[in-house]
Amino acid sequence: MKKILGITVLAAFIGGAAAIGGYKLFERNQTGSTITEKQNLYFANNPLKVSSAGAADFTQAAAAVAPGVVHIKTTYAAQSGGGRGSSPFDMMEDFFGGGGRQMQRQPRAASGSGVIISQDGYIVTNNHVVENAEKVEVVLTDRRKVEAKVIGRDPNTDLALIKVNATGLPVVKMGNSDNVQVGEWVLAVGFPLDLNTTVTAGIVSAKNRSIGIIGREQQGNEITEEEYREYQRTGKRPDRPANTSIESFIQTDAAINPGNSGGALVNASGELVGINSAIASQSGYNQGYGFAIPVNLARKIVDDFMKYGSVKRGYIGVNFVPLSGEEKPEGIKTNEISGLYVNDVVAGGGAAAAGIKAGDVIKKVDGVVINDSPDLQEKVGRLNPGDKVKLTVLRDGALKDYTVTLKGEASVGLTAKNAAGKSIEVSKLGATFVPATQAQKSKYGINSGVVVTSVTTGKAFDNIGVEKGLIITKVNGQPVNSVADVQKALPLGRNNMVSISGVSEQGSYNYSFPAQ
Repeated sequence: MKKILGITVLAAFIGGAAAIGGYKLFERNQTGSTITEKQNLYFANNPLKVSSAGAADFTQAAAAVAPGVVHIKTTYAAQSGGGRGSSPFDMMEDFFGGGGRQMQRQPRAASGSGVIISQDGYIVTNNHVVENAEKVEVVLTDRRKVEAKVIGRDPNTDLALIKVNATGLPVVKMGNSDNVQVGEWVLAVGFPLDLNTTVTAGIVSAKNRSIGIIGREQQGNEITEEEYREYQRTGKRPDRPANTSIESFIQTDAAINPGNSGGALVNASGELVGINSAIASQSGYNQGYGFAIPVNLARKIVDDFMKYGSVKRGYIGVNFVPLSGEEKPEGIKTNEISGLYVNDVVAGGGAAAAGIKAGDVIKKVDGVVINDSPDLQEKVGRLNPGDKVKLTVLRDGALKDYTVTLKGEASVGLTAKNAAGKSIEVSKLGATFVPATQAQKSKYGINSGVVVTSVTTGKAFDNIGVEKGLIITKVNGQPVNSVADVQKALPLGRNNMVSISGVSEQGSYNYSFPAQ
C-alpha cells in the first residue's frame, strides 16, 4: 500500500512539475522577438470576432480596434523666430495639431494618434507626430496618462515607434496591406480635433500613391535636364545626396482631420492595413483625400527598431525615371510607355553587380508589374541589406531576369555623407549637415550653403529654434559650403557669440547665441 501511495505521489509531483515547466516555457514565449511573433501569440489567445460579410456594418470592427488606438500629446522646448519650420509636413501643421512658431519664446504643444501593436506597450505612429518632442505623453482609452519613450524614428517613411511602461494593453491586429483592394471599405480611427476616439468610414480610392510630401524635404535632388546632358557628355554623375524617401500611400476618402495622424486605417475585419499620415487639402481639413502608410512597410520599420534600434535599409543602386505616355525627358531613348527607365547605375551597387545597365527598363519586381516608382520603392523598402530581389528588365527588345542582392547605405554613398556631421565641433551645435546642392543654391539665389539634416533636442540649434531643412549660408560671417567650413568658422565669433545666417522657403533667418 505504501509503495502504491509513493508511486502516486511521485506521479503527481512529476505532473505538477511538467505543468509548471510548460507554463514557464509558454510565459517566456509570450514575449516574442519581433512584432509579428508578438501579434501571433496575442491573437492565438484573443481571436478577432469580426465578420465582414453581408451589408456594410462596422460595429464589430470599430469595437475591436478603438481600444487599441491612443491619443498622443507632445510638448516642445520654447523657441523663437518667425515663420514655420521647413519640415515637409509644415504645410499641414494645423492638421497634425501643432501651431506655427511664435515670435515670443513659449512652449509648444501638439497632438496626434498612435496604434498599440503589442501588449507590452509598443505603439506605432508618425515620425512627424513625435519628431523633436521634449515630452511624449500617451492617453490610453481608459483615460490613463503615461509618458512614452521614443524607440526610433524614420523620416524616410514618416514612421516612428514609441513605448509605454504598461502591460496587458489591447492590441490592434496587423493585416496584409498587399491584399487591400481599391473600392473596399476601410475605417479611420483616431483623435481628430482633440475629440475622444472617433471612427469614420470610406473606401480605398487608390493604392501606391506618391504625393511628394516626404520627398519634399530632399527637394533639389532630382537630376535636371542640363545636368543629364552633362552626364551624357562626360559620364560624371551629379554630386548630390540620394533621395531615400519612400512614398506608396493607400489613398482613402474616409474622413481624416487634425489629430488623426498616426492613427489606424483598418479593413472591415478590424485588421490594421495602414497608418494615417497626410491629407490633400487647401483648408487643412478633410476634403475627401487621405493617405496612409501601408502596414506591410510599417511592420518592417517596427521590427528593425525593435531588433537594431534603427532601420536597416537595402538599396538596388539605380537612378530611374518613371515612363508614361506623356512626353519623355530629353536623353531617354526608348519607346516604352510603362516601367522605370534606368538612367544611371551606382558603381559598386547591387544592380551593377547583377549586370543591370543604364538604358534598361525595369518592368517587374519579383514577378509583379511595375508602373511607377512607388511600386518598386515600397517592395524594396520592406527588405534588408543582403536580401535578393528579382528584376525583370527590358533590354534591346527582350525581357531578361536579374537577381539583385541589396546593399546597405554605403553602396549609395549615404554613410560617408552622414558621417561628416558627427565631428565634435559640429556636435556642439547639436546638428548635422550635408552640402547644399547646386539646384538648391539656384532656387534661393545663394552662392554657399549647408543643409541642416538633423537637430538634437536640448542642444544649441534646438534651443534657438533652428529646424531640419534650413540651409545655413554663413557662420560668423563666413560662407560655408561643407562641414569643414562650419568647423573652421565656429571659433571666429565675436564676444564669445556664434552668429548663423540661413534661408528656407519661409524666408531668411539670422540667429545669435553664446558659444559653448
